[in-house]
Amino acid sequence: MKNIKIKYLLPFITMAFMVLSVFSSCDNDDSSGSSGAPVITSISKSVEGDLVPVTIGDPKNYYIIQGKGLAGVTKIYFNDFDTYFNPTLVTDTAIFVLIDEKTPYADASNKLKLVTNQGTILYDFVIAPPTPKFNSFNSINAAEGDIVTIYGDYFLDPVVKVGTTQAEVVSSTLTEIKFKMPANATDKYVSVTNISGTTTSEEAVGSALYDDVIQGDAGHWMWNGDDVFDTNFKDDVVQGQAAIKFVFGGWNGADMKFNSRDVSKYKAFRVKVKSVSTKTDASVIFVFGGWAYQIKKTLTNKWTTIEIPFSEIGNPTTFDQLTLQESGNFGGNTILMDDMGFVLK
Repeated sequence: MKNIKIKYLLPFITMAFMVLSVFSSCDNDDSSGSSGAPVITSISKSVEGDLVPVTIGDPKNYYIIQGKGLAGVTKIYFNDFDTYFNPTLVTDTAIFVLIDEKTPYADASNKLKLVTNQGTILYDFVIAPPTPKFNSFNSINAAEGDIVTIYGDYFLDPVVKVGTTQAEVVSSTLTEIKFKMPANATDKYVSVTNISGTTTSEEAVGSALYDDVIQGDAGHWMWNGDDVFDTNFKDDVVQGQAAIKFVFGGWNGADMKFNSRDVSKYKAFRVKVKSVSTKTDASVIFVFGGWAYQIKKTLTNKWTTIEIPFSEIGNPTTFDQLTLQESGNFGGNTILMDDMGFVLK
């Protein structure tokens, strides 16, 4: 592992010494030296080719601070975060430094601060958050004007779009956004953008069969009255704030009826599934078309996305029923399901 890390660091270290040797040569030609107060003229990302000044920095990347009077640097702060630097990678006109991944980016000073023997200098510099992490949104089947919640991370000054339409953000924190669903949103994907990039939802608006509630529920039940069908299980979820918990006896099952819907625009059935049992033969059978199609899927004790192509279940154009049967053959299992619905073509 150490050899791998060294392998990937070597190009950066080599580049640093090459760049700093150039600046060191320039220092020797500059009689002003480090006698004056420090001055920062630019900050550039350490990449091959010409150095291009930037005003935004990404954590876990190397940057070159250029200026004068930098040789006496004793401290470097990005957004008041004390940042390590290697003194051997410092000249009077350049500093080679890695922005720490723990550097704060929200509610921060947006300043680089250099402390040197000759004085302290502040320089405008923004630390970018990571690209948005989009965990889920709820309700997936929201109508125009509904307030929808997006769950995830790194939502700094977010812009939300549904398809190409920008949505009104009602409120936001770093981990949660509430927005108003715009018109004509069905079959569109939701995206979140911050200054670092854009992340898009896995699910299209209107594609859910279950997203905290059963959509178009026309009745659901367990085959055995002693088994459990909990549609509001909140202890372990992967989408929204609730999941379905099935407690099956051995080879027992469940039926779910839905208001009939046109599925001709979809290509697959999707669901996220987790087995509470850690047994390697944990499994469940998905039954479609009144037992015409039985698809057995192996389960693990981690959330896993299952997609069943419509080509495997007779290419249905309407959908109104799903049957499940526990099939681990070890006396029963507790199975969690969430984010159930369809995948657009």
